[in-house]
Amino acid sequence: MSKVLVAFYSRANENYVNGQIKNLKVGNTEIAANEIANLTNADMFKIEQVNPYSDNYNECISQAQDDQRKNARPELKKYPERIDEYDVIYLGYPNYWSTMPMAVFTFLEHFDFGNKIIKPFCTHEGSGMGSSINDIKKLCPNAKVEKGLAIHGGSVERSQKDIENWVKSK
Repeated sequence: MSKVLVAFYSRANENYVNGQIKNLKVGNTEIAANEIANLTNADMFKIEQVNPYSDNYNECISQAQDDQRKNARPELKKYPERIDEYDVIYLGYPNYWSTMPMAVFTFLEHFDFGNKIIKPFCTHEGSGMGSSINDIKKLCPNAKVEKGLAIHGGSVERSQKDIENWVKSK
């Protein structure tokens, strides 16, 4: 039996949801990550920056875009001790301008994902997976990157069946 990890980046506080700014107690990607972990009996790891983006949505957007323009690699608070024990990694993130937040790039560059299966999932407000699958493939050339799941952020709490079907698909 293979061991599974759900590694995800998620942001609570002010978020853009269904055309409005809403204050979220738990980020949309974390809600999806919890559902996947429940379905797969996976370990969980939250990717967090040492210097997190602002709780204010507009300031966060400015900071995150600046990091993306600079191709920055924000320092993370911690990493899993090891990933060699995991065969499958569900990788979750919100879609930030057609790809992953730069902290996810930091996470992926920290480990060798050779011979791992990466199953990406993202939350978005209309832009789907963007180019994130190709970005993961570039960062983890020796991993098997499977078909991703794009979940509309405003609908994440009603997406259990879509998540379950995706997790069960081969």
